Amino acid sequence: MSNTTTETELPPAPGDADAAAERLSTAPVESEGPVGIGTFGWARWMWRQLTSMRVALILLFLLSLAAIPGSLIPQYQNGQGQLKVEAWKAQHATVAPVYEKLQLFDVYSSVWFSAIYILLFVSLAGCIVPRTWQFVGVLRAQPPAAPRNLTRMPVYAAWRTEADAETVNAAAHRLLRRRRFRAHLSGGAVAAEKGYLREVGNLLFHLSLFALLGGFAWASLASGSAGKLMVEGEGFSNTITQLDDFNGTRFYGSENLDPFYLKLTNFTAKFQASGSQIGAARQFTANVEYSSGSDTSQLKKGTIEVNHPLEIGDSKVFLIGHGFAPLITVRNAKGEVVYKGATPFLPQDGNQTSTGVVKVSDYGDKDGQKTQLGFSGFFLPTAPVSFEGTGPISLFPDDAAPALVLNAYAGDLGTDSGLPQNIYQLNMRKMTQLVQDGQPAKARLAPGQTWELPDGYGTLTFDGYKRWASFDVSHRPGNEIALTGAVLAILGLIGSLFVQRRRIWVRAVALPGGGTQVELAGLARSESAKIAEELAELAVDLQDDAPAADDEEPAGDGPAEGPAEPAEPAEPEDSEVPADPTVPADQNAKE
Repeated sequence: MSNTTTETELPPAPGDADAAAERLSTAPVESEGPVGIGTFGWARWMWRQLTSMRVALILLFLLSLAAIPGSLIPQYQNGQGQLKVEAWKAQHATVAPVYEKLQLFDVYSSVWFSAIYILLFVSLAGCIVPRTWQFVGVLRAQPPAAPRNLTRMPVYAAWRTEADAETVNAAAHRLLRRRRFRAHLSGGAVAAEKGYLREVGNLLFHLSLFALLGGFAWASLASGSAGKLMVEGEGFSNTITQLDDFNGTRFYGSENLDPFYLKLTNFTAKFQASGSQIGAARQFTANVEYSSGSDTSQLKKGTIEVNHPLEIGDSKVFLIGHGFAPLITVRNAKGEVVYKGATPFLPQDGNQTSTGVVKVSDYGDKDGQKTQLGFSGFFLPTAPVSFEGTGPISLFPDDAAPALVLNAYAGDLGTDSGLPQNIYQLNMRKMTQLVQDGQPAKARLAPGQTWELPDGYGTLTFDGYKRWASFDVSHRPGNEIALTGAVLAILGLIGSLFVQRRRIWVRAVALPGGGTQVELAGLARSESAKIAEELAELAVDLQDDAPAADDEEPAGDGPAEGPAEPAEPAEPEDSEVPADPTVPADQNAKE
């Protein structure tokens, strides 16, 4: 990918064969070491190394490796990222500080990841610009003139005809143009070449990689995501105060959020109830109502499914999770309702065994002291008859036999300290578990059942449950650019692999004793039978304007019996040419 020296596809051979060995590709070669001396020489050598194919491939490999931690470790940018990162840190307290310093929780915005793709940007730019300029120069130039000794070419055919030399050359020029070759007639010979789409494919591939990286870079600088968990019947406006979390970037902040309103009317989940795949998910559908802009009077209906987001303005709303929210009512000793509502519980396994907490911060006074209550436990969509041997687990992900298992605590929840808390965990520093009948206070409740709390703390009623769904509101402006770049890169790669670059020369020369000697030769950038087939077809078509003399058969079997094969080249007097015309006389002539 260097933009300095260039490779020669057919090295110089004795005589004039080096004229036929002009470049069949605009791909530059790499330099072997520093050029010049001093600071400028070393800087020039480093630039050539950076824009070389070797370094570009290394950077691509490093970029793919650098993306692996982003898929294995929770990231701040993902939906519910903050919650997942904090949970991961709690489970891996030893290595969490090291990961934090290495920016492994924010891989795609880290310094080291940015350095890799910026270097790759520079490497691609340093390759594409000079290579494109070289290719434009090649397109503007005429095909290289025919070598003096065509017998040195890998594919060769010749015969004698009574037709005039100028007529033969003109006919060859016309036939090659008809075959969509770039043909040029001069000096008593026709030079033609074809297959420029191969180099176009190479350049398109590199430009597409540049666009792909540009799309990723733009997405990392101007994208944002937010998370929101909603219970059935709830709605929210897309503002920073109503979102659960928000992750912005340099050019996308909370002030750039698309204004819209979204309400979850109901959530449907279906699972396979029998067979070998019992419990497997079959459908997740969130039915919503939404409106664009600040006017919420005109609501539209929509659905959000897995991998089928809802587009509102420039944002996409993805469905990323679901679960159950028990409806719980807590009354104090006076019978006053101190807590009532749906509390989301988070699934812990594929059968929706869910954990959660209920924080009653407005309980009131107990024995002359301000008291708060806390409940933690499990919601089981399909609870077993007994917990012996299994513990509180769910047997099926759907709500076949729902049950709520809770432990009760009293004390200070710490909610009045002003410090942020995880709403799915209890701060147990100043909480004490209640005791009932000499055992820690706990209960298993079915929908509609009430638990009489010990020590006169009142009651807790399990009124039922609703479903909840969590959504990721994503704004990624570079996705279309990256997708277009990926598609064009594939097309460019196909062109560079399947299009063959090739050249054909035709020379007709008048012989001293009368008649005309017709010579055809071909050269392909890669060893392929296509150039031989094209030369044979050209020889057959040229027989109409330059038929072989009576004392000499045309190359191959003639037009009547199929395409002609190139004839064996004549043995030059002063060269060692092998008898097999498909083998180049000079092995250095191979690419």
